[in-house]
Amino acid sequence: MYKRVRLKDTVEVPPEHLADVTPAMVKKLLQDKLEGRMDEDVGSVVTVVNVHDIGEGAVLPNRPGVYYEAEFDAVTFDPQMQEVVDGEVVEVVNFGAFVGIGPVDGLLHVSQISDEYLAYDEEGQMLASRESNRTLGTGDSVRARIVTKSIDERNPRETKIGLTAKQVGLGKLGWLKEEREKREATTESE
Repeated sequence: MYKRVRLKDTVEVPPEHLADVTPAMVKKLLQDKLEGRMDEDVGSVVTVVNVHDIGEGAVLPNRPGVYYEAEFDAVTFDPQMQEVVDGEVVEVVNFGAFVGIGPVDGLLHVSQISDEYLAYDEEGQMLASRESNRTLGTGDSVRARIVTKSIDERNPRETKIGLTAKQVGLGKLGWLKEEREKREATTESE
């Protein structure tokens, strides 16, 4: 879920920029420092939007810059347990598919995609069912539910999001459209 939150953080202004400590410059420094960073409380910082307040600044021994505490708004992405998300398959491997959901990827394990057996087609980079001829590959749009999350603040790349698409209304968007059209055709013929 995307949120706009008010945060405080300290930013170092290098000596060459001390003559021009403006909200725009502090915003740029905050963006460089925070964007892409993962935090257990707010999720992943997508961008810094507005700088509201810049403190007086402090000098630390043996450090060349001046440290300012700034209050600012940021857009964050914080995946919530049981949240339904739409994403795009960014990679298919033999054990499932990685789905891009905002600035992070979630794993849709092969056992959580369908009740059918899905075989991995390494050459075509997809998972395929022999029963229904359905496939799931890179670039496919998917609707899934977040079932596990493990946030790693120190190494955001190690953050793990587990997804499922086995419930009604979840799965590859093309499959959902086919099922909806079948239901509508059945309803019309009755």
